[in-house]
Amino acid sequence: MDDRSNVWKLYVIRFCSSLIPAYVIERLFWEERGMTIQMVVYTEILFAVTVVLTEVPTGIIADRRGRKPMLVLGALLGCVEFLLLVYATAFWHFVLVVFLAALARSAGSGAEHAMLYDSLLHEGKEREFEKYIGRLNALDIAATILAALCGSVLASRFGFELNYWISFTAMCGALAISLLLQEPARSGEETGEEPIPVRVYVTASLQFFRHRPGVRLVLLSGMVTGAAIGYLDEFWQIYLERLHVPVVYFGLFSAGMFLLRLPGNVLAYRLTRRFSHRVLMSAVTAVLAAGFAYLSLYKDWGSLAAMSVICLFAGVMEPLAAGYLHHRTDSSMRATIGSFQSLGENVVHVGIGLGFGYLSSKFDIFGGYGFIAVVCSLFFVYFVSASRKVVE
Repeated sequence: MDDRSNVWKLYVIRFCSSLIPAYVIERLFWEERGMTIQMVVYTEILFAVTVVLTEVPTGIIADRRGRKPMLVLGALLGCVEFLLLVYATAFWHFVLVVFLAALARSAGSGAEHAMLYDSLLHEGKEREFEKYIGRLNALDIAATILAALCGSVLASRFGFELNYWISFTAMCGALAISLLLQEPARSGEETGEEPIPVRVYVTASLQFFRHRPGVRLVLLSGMVTGAAIGYLDEFWQIYLERLHVPVVYFGLFSAGMFLLRLPGNVLAYRLTRRFSHRVLMSAVTAVLAAGFAYLSLYKDWGSLAAMSVICLFAGVMEPLAAGYLHHRTDSSMRATIGSFQSLGENVVHVGIGLGFGYLSSKFDIFGGYGFIAVVCSLFFVYFVSASRKVVE
């Protein structure tokens, strides 16, 4: 097997999975169908809870039965998700869609990084994992930018539904490529060892995190910042609408937000050669705290600059956290450990979502972002103190 073929297929799958123009008008589409901010937050919490319940089982399946089946399942569920959204008109329709989206997320979250790392491992390039994952994220961003630019124009001229049909077609492309993936051999398979028993996975994973306080803290940093960015990605459309920005400009703004994440993703591996993880993650957390505070307090055009700065710094975080984890994980449990990471992020997402939803219902979207600013500020203080001796 040529492991490099897997890398390029993963690139194409990520590109197709991100070529989703529906996302640029998603929240406006949902509001048009009668969904309030609080109802959307309820679906966000459902998404996170579903991921929490399914992350570890899907990670174990990916480690025992293969990464490819889970990636194929994730792409298939993505196709179903967008097909259902075209016809969604009631709250329970959106609940079903979000449930399927959560299953798709769980199926692919640990498996994708595990397949990428193991494919690089067979080429002796595992130390360049941050570089390749940065490129993977860069393709993700490029597709998102293209979709955003096209999506806003198409939505303003032809209505919202066309974007969902285009998104469905893109996911079908991801499904087709995922069927062509080749399962990489893993350490246990190469030596003829039996797969690790299921009951051992959870115990071994908990022990892994228990004895590595630095890993725990780095991943917690990724969880908090990831959840915070998630609520910016999900609700910026509503924020811009409150500022009376025309829908036709949404695509341009969305493209700019994702374009600003490119430098961090592409250059993260270089930054680690000049700065410690502790310094980089402290800086990102501090910027997010200040940025969300501005979004909450100042309801003006300067908020667009604040969002831009948040995105610029946030691009560094995922390659840093993912690389820190995978360099310290055995391939026989790589997807499971990665699923624990995603599980934790969604637990944090639920916690933040409860406060975000409540304050958004009281003070609109501005109150929700104020809550995120407080969370990031408190975590910054904790991280700076706790990371002194355990984070490299």
